[in-house]
Amino acid sequence: MALVTGGGTNLGREAARELIACGARVVIAGRREDVLRETAASVGDACSWVGGDIREAEDCARIVATCVERHGRLDVLVNNAGGQYFVPAESISAKGWRAVTRLNVEGTMNMTGAAVPALVAGGGEEGGGGVVVNVTVSPHHGMPAMAHTGAARAAVEALTRELAARFREDGVAVVATAIGRFDTESLRKYPEQLWKGAAASVPLQRLGEMREFGWLVAMLASPLGEALSGTVVTLDGALDNWPGAWPPQNLTDPDGTVPTETRVRVNKPPSSR
Repeated sequence: MALVTGGGTNLGREAARELIACGARVVIAGRREDVLRETAASVGDACSWVGGDIREAEDCARIVATCVERHGRLDVLVNNAGGQYFVPAESISAKGWRAVTRLNVEGTMNMTGAAVPALVAGGGEEGGGGVVVNVTVSPHHGMPAMAHTGAARAAVEALTRELAARFREDGVAVVATAIGRFDTESLRKYPEQLWKGAAASVPLQRLGEMREFGWLVAMLASPLGEALSGTVVTLDGALDNWPGAWPPQNLTDPDGTVPTETRVRVNKPPSSR
């Protein structure tokens, strides 16, 4: 049984859809009940919903309790809910910084703290066996115009490593996935030049597909998640390796090919015995 926060739209919805395709029962959570209701109906009978605000510890406890009440256990928590907005770093207000940090960092901590006892109980007499998947937008090269969320996402990755060590003896795995530029409904709301530029910045030369994110979440929710506990799995079309298309323009000949260095073979003198 899996719980997906921010499960009403975009990546959270696709994660729920893929988990169900793999045989799981899923509860999606979020603040907009009308969106959750519509998504659950479209995903199928194996999906239900519960409204709540992950910024509030009481709501997190109620969300987890609802999952256990409906399904008798909790095996997977996907901390997918999060958010940010565009603003130059020097213009970030204290209020804006707190809002983004509270949602991304505190929300993740609140949900994890509420879910761990249920994840441990889900393992039965053997104990443990649960997985927490923390979703971050990759902060590995900074996030221009969104420094507040870059800092928050990096904090979640650090928390992932710490919590993995903390809950290891309880049998609960904690793993993070750092995602790159995905073709979501939210991204398409921005000007066309922005999302086309985002695609061009990725070595794969396209935006990620939401179903690919769903595949990754399903993999991490499987027993393989335990082996990856404490790690950050990056799904970004190789953007972590270099920005832009391959080969880079400054590495190509005028015809677009990568020059090959001519190697001079040195004949070795015959060995004497």
